[in-house]
Amino acid sequence: MKKHIFLTVNSRSAISNCVIALVLVCLSLFTFYGVNYVRVSKVINGVYYSGDENSNKVTLMINVYWGTEYLDDMLETLKENDVKTTFFVGGIWAVKQSEMLQKIYDEGHEIANHGYNHKDHKAISAEENLKEISNTHNIVKSILGIDMNLFAPPSGAYDKTTVEVATGLGYKTIMWTDGRDTIDWRDKDSDLIFQRAIKNCKGGDFVLMHPTQATADALDRIIKEIKNLGFELCTVSENLGQN
Repeated sequence: MKKHIFLTVNSRSAISNCVIALVLVCLSLFTFYGVNYVRVSKVINGVYYSGDENSNKVTLMINVYWGTEYLDDMLETLKENDVKTTFFVGGIWAVKQSEMLQKIYDEGHEIANHGYNHKDHKAISAEENLKEISNTHNIVKSILGIDMNLFAPPSGAYDKTTVEVATGLGYKTIMWTDGRDTIDWRDKDSDLIFQRAIKNCKGGDFVLMHPTQATADALDRIIKEIKNLGFELCTVSENLGQN
């Protein structure tokens, strides 16, 4: 009986060793081929609230309907810090500010869709959702010659219809990460905006901001601190692993 138990224990040990060895081989192969983590984004009901949470990537997503007078300063700060990011632009703004839109694009930033008239997308019909997104798409394409594929609903307002319409047009619906809204449209305090942008920063974060004076003043500090925390600043598409 004791001999039988001894053999059973040995058999279990051998199996365990084989399993460990197999895991180590798989990990080695994954590392060799560059697949050393699983890409994870926070997606709820088809809406993306973060990029790759297992990475060191963070994105400053800048929504633009107004505040053009602060964009030159923000673009200069981004250039000085060698950062490319994503600007979600309103269609009505793009019509009036085509030269600034071209400048943003020419400086290497990603251009994305923020609807045409800053409507509440959860309160409008499927047809109106379609018009808001597609009209902006067509305007930007006529100016820049590009097809956008990321849509940020104005004020973060959307419903199932919004997401279905956006998806049907080839768009991913993008929201900011929980706790990463700088609320700079309301609070004109650069220190407060800085703290909201960097506090508890983590991989995959989408940080929401707008072209305000306080944001322009805080931007250099925000970028430097996020980099000091060990993160890489990139576009939304790069954060999602699309590029």
